[in-house]
Amino acid sequence: MTVSPTVASRLYLLPAVVIAGLVAAPLIAVAATAFLPADLAWRHMKETVLAGYVLNTLGLIVLVGIIAGVLGIATAWLVATCRFPGRRWLSWMLVLPLAAPAYIVAYAYTDLLDVSGPVQSELRRLLGAGMDELAFGGVRSLPGAAIMLSLVLYPYVYLLCRSSFETTAGTHFQAARVLGRSPYGAFHSVALPAARPAIAGGLALVLMETLADFGVVEHFSVPTFSTGIYRTWIGLGEHAAAMRLGFLMLGLVALLVGLETLGRRGRPDAQAIGEPLRFELRGWRAASATAFCAIPVILGFAVPVGLLAYYKLTGSGDPLAGARFLAFAKNSLVVSLAAAIVATAFALLLANTERHLPGRIARAMIRISTLGYALPGMLLAVGLLGATGGIDRFLTVSLRDQFGYGGGLILSGTVFLLVYAYVCRFLTVSYNSVSAGFASLSPTLDAAARSLGATPVEVIRRIHLPLLRPSLLAALLLVFVDAMRELPATLLLRPFNFDTLATRVYWLASDERLAEASSAALLIVIIGLGPALVANRLASVARRGHPAPGRPGAKRRYSTIQNALSLLPSRSRK
Repeated sequence: MTVSPTVASRLYLLPAVVIAGLVAAPLIAVAATAFLPADLAWRHMKETVLAGYVLNTLGLIVLVGIIAGVLGIATAWLVATCRFPGRRWLSWMLVLPLAAPAYIVAYAYTDLLDVSGPVQSELRRLLGAGMDELAFGGVRSLPGAAIMLSLVLYPYVYLLCRSSFETTAGTHFQAARVLGRSPYGAFHSVALPAARPAIAGGLALVLMETLADFGVVEHFSVPTFSTGIYRTWIGLGEHAAAMRLGFLMLGLVALLVGLETLGRRGRPDAQAIGEPLRFELRGWRAASATAFCAIPVILGFAVPVGLLAYYKLTGSGDPLAGARFLAFAKNSLVVSLAAAIVATAFALLLANTERHLPGRIARAMIRISTLGYALPGMLLAVGLLGATGGIDRFLTVSLRDQFGYGGGLILSGTVFLLVYAYVCRFLTVSYNSVSAGFASLSPTLDAAARSLGATPVEVIRRIHLPLLRPSLLAALLLVFVDAMRELPATLLLRPFNFDTLATRVYWLASDERLAEASSAALLIVIIGLGPALVANRLASVARRGHPAPGRPGAKRRYSTIQNALSLLPSRSRK
C-alpha cells in the first residue's frame, strides 16, 4: 500500500512532536508559576533570602567562569602550540578531572583542608601551635566552591580551545607571525579572537554546570538557586515558592544560552590543518609549562582520587559493603540503564525525523527536545513534580473510586519519574551521537531499500541499526555514566528508601563520613574515566581532519555547545 507524502510526513514528525512535548512539560509547569498570584511564602522569601540566592549564584558563575576560563585557555594554548617535557602525557591527562563529579572533589578537599583536617593538624603539630593560635578558614566558602567547580569543569574549555588552537585559530596565529607580529601580539589580537566560538561554547558549558550544581554549594553552605529550591520544596514544603525560584533559574539558563549564541556569531567553524607547528620551550620556560599543566591534573584529579583510594585501601570504606552496597549499585545500574535505553531510542527517532523531514517544524521540535543540556537537574525535578502533580492526583482518585485502590500517588516518588528526568536531562548527549552517525549514512541506502519493498520500520531495523551500532553504543555509554553521577534530580525524585551510589556518597559526606563514602565515590570516578578518555580520543580524531562523511551538499548547523556535547561527557553532575 502506497502512503501519501503528507501522511508520511506526519508519521515522521509525530515522534518528534511527542518527545518535544514530554521535554517541554516541566518547563511549561515552571514558567506557568510566573502568572500565578504570589503567596505569603514567596513574599517572605523576596524580603529575606532571594537577594542572597541571586548574588551568590551570580558571584559563583563569575568566579568559576574566570578561573576555569584561564585554566582551560592557558593549558590548551600550551599543549596546542608548544613543545615541553610531558606535553604528550599531559594533553590527555588534563581531561581526567571530568571523570570526578564536582561534589566528590569538594568532599575530599573539605576533609583534607578543614580546621580539623590532616593538613592544618600537621601544620599545628610542626609549629607547636594550638587550634586557637593556628586555624585558617576552611574551604567552605563561595571562593572555595568556585575553585572546586573550576578544577573539575575547566576541561570543557580546554578541549574545545585546544581543538581551535590546533586548527583555525592556529592557522591565523601562524599567518600573523609570518607577517611580523610578536608571539604575544599574535595570540592576543589574532588567535584569541579566532577561538572565540570555542571559548564561548566551553564557558557556556562550564557556567551551565555551575548553575546546575547542588552537591558542592550545599556542602559548602553557599545558598544558591539550587539549594534554595531544594530547601523550599523539601524543608519548607512550599512547592509554589520553589517553582518560582525555578522560573528565575530558567531565566538565567536562557541568558547563558543567549550569551553563548552571541559569542559564536560571525565566526567560522574550525577547519583541520594537519599537524600544527609547535614552539620548542627550553629551560625555565619548559619547566614552567610542565608545572602549569600538571597542577590542574594534580589538584583536580590526583589529590581527591588519591585521598579516596587511601581511605579505601587503609581498611576504611562503606560499612554496608556487601548486600546493601550491592543494592545501591543495582539501583544506580537499573535507573541509569533504563534512562540510557530510552534516551537512545528517542535520539534514534529524532535523528530519523531530521533525516527524512528537514523542515522548520521538525527542526523546532528537535531543538525543544534537546534543551535538556542547559537545564539543571533541580529545575527539571521541580518542573516534573509540578507538571505531573495534577495527573497523579487524578489517577489516584480514579483508581480509588473505580477499583478501591488504597495506596499513595501513582507517579510521584517512583522510578518512572526519575528515569523521565534523566531522559530529559541527557537526551541531547544521545541525540548528538546518533545524529552524527546518521550523517555518515548516504540517503541512497534508504532509497535503494525502499525501492526493493522495505517498509520504514524494516529500513531502520535491517540497515540503520547495524550501521549505527558504534554511535548507539556511544550514546548509551554517555547517558549511562551521566545518569550514574546525577545528584540533585535523584535526591528530589527518588522513591522512598531508594538510594543510588550518588545519593549514598551525598548522605555519608553530609555526616562528615568521607572515609565510608570512599567506596561509592571511587566506583563513580572509575565509571566516569571511560567517557572522559573517549572524549579526548574523539577530539583528537576530529582535529586530525577525519570527520564522518556526510550527505552530499548537506551542512550541519549545531551550536557550539551541541557540537561539544557530541564529544564530551556532561558533568557535573552534581
